[in-house]
Amino acid sequence: MKTLHGQFFFAAAMGVSLLLTGCNKPAGSSAGGEDTIKVGEFASLTGSEATFGQSSHKGTQLAIDELNANGGVLGKKIQLITEDNQSQAGQSSTAVRKLISSDNVVAVLGEVASSRSLEAAPICQQNKIPMISPSSTNPKVTEVGDYIFRVCFIDPFQGTVMANFGRKTLKMNSAAILSDVKSDYSVGLAKFFKEGFLANGGTIIAEQKYSGGDKDFNAQLTAIKAANPDGIFVPGYYTEVGLIALQARQLGITVPLFGGDGWESASLVQIGGAALEGDYYSTHFSPEDTSLAVQFFVKHFKEKYGETPDAMAALGYDSAMILADAMKRAGATDGAKVRDALAATKGFHAVSGNITIDANRNASKPAVILQIKDGAFKYVETIAP
Repeated sequence: MKTLHGQFFFAAAMGVSLLLTGCNKPAGSSAGGEDTIKVGEFASLTGSEATFGQSSHKGTQLAIDELNANGGVLGKKIQLITEDNQSQAGQSSTAVRKLISSDNVVAVLGEVASSRSLEAAPICQQNKIPMISPSSTNPKVTEVGDYIFRVCFIDPFQGTVMANFGRKTLKMNSAAILSDVKSDYSVGLAKFFKEGFLANGGTIIAEQKYSGGDKDFNAQLTAIKAANPDGIFVPGYYTEVGLIALQARQLGITVPLFGGDGWESASLVQIGGAALEGDYYSTHFSPEDTSLAVQFFVKHFKEKYGETPDAMAALGYDSAMILADAMKRAGATDGAKVRDALAATKGFHAVSGNITIDANRNASKPAVILQIKDGAFKYVETIAP
C-alpha cells in the first residue's frame, strides 16, 4: 500500500507546534469563540451500523487531539462537536441542522454510510458549510454541490477494482450479485461491478435483492445456488453480509463471496465466523502496511483506544487532517475559502494513501484488497486508480 503521512502527522510525531495565524471569523457563523474553532461530526455511534461510526469517530478524535496538542489550527484549538444519528434514516438531517444552526460549526465531518451522507449534504450545501465524508463511496454524495467533499475513492472505481479482481485474480467466468435495495451504497456498487465484470468478458448469471435489516436470505441464496456461479458479489454492510455467509455455507454454497468496504468491521467475523473464511473485500487501508506513517498511526491509535484501527478509523483521521490542512492554506475558517482550499488539495499525504481532490470533489487514491483468513483481515494487494 503506497502511503506517506501528512505534515500534521509528522509534526505530532516530532512534537513540533504548528504556529498558524490569521483566523478570520466566517460571515454568519461562529468559529467557536476567542480561542476555538467549532467542527461538527455526525456518525452512527449506536444502532445497526454502530461500528462504522464508532471507528470513524475514534480516528477523527485522534486527529483533533494531535492537532490541538501541537498548537491547533490558525492559532486556535479545534472543538469537535459530535452528534449520533443512531444509524437511522432521518436522524442525520436533524443532527446536521443542529450542528449548523445551534452549534455554529464552520465545517462538518461525516458520514460513513452513503444514504446518511446524502441526507445531510443538501443542508450543508444550502448553508455553505463544507462537509467532508470519510467513507461514503456513492457518486451521488459529492454531486449534491460544491461544498461537499470526500477522502475516499468512489464506487465506479471500487466496483471496477472488484470486477477486475474477480475476473483476473480469482479467474471467475461467471458471478451472481446479491444487493441491498434499501442502500444507495449497495445499489451503486452492484451497478458498477456488473458493468466492469461484463466489460471484462464475464457473465452475470443471477441477480438477487434483499432489504437492509433482513435476517433470512435462503430464498435468494437458493436461486443463486441453482445458477451455479463461480463467485457471489455481495456489496452490502457487515450486518447482513455475515448472515449471508452463514446461510450460504449452510446451503452448501462453497464458491467465494466478495464485496466492498461495507464489510469493514470486526463484527463481520463475529457474525459470520468460519463461514467467511477465504472471502475477499475491497477497502481503503490495511494496518499491516509497513510504512512509517501507517505504523505510527496504528501505534498511537492502539495507545489511545487499546485496539487496532480499521479503514473507517483511518478515513475519519484523514477527514479531520485534510480539513485542518485546508483551513491552514485558506488562512481562514470562512466556508467559501475553506471550500476553495479543499478543492485545490493535491498529493496530501494521508494515512489511507496520497489524496488528490478531483474536479468532482472526490479523492483519487488506491484501493486495498483484504482476505479473511483465520478470522483476521489479511492484506492481499493494492490497486492504484
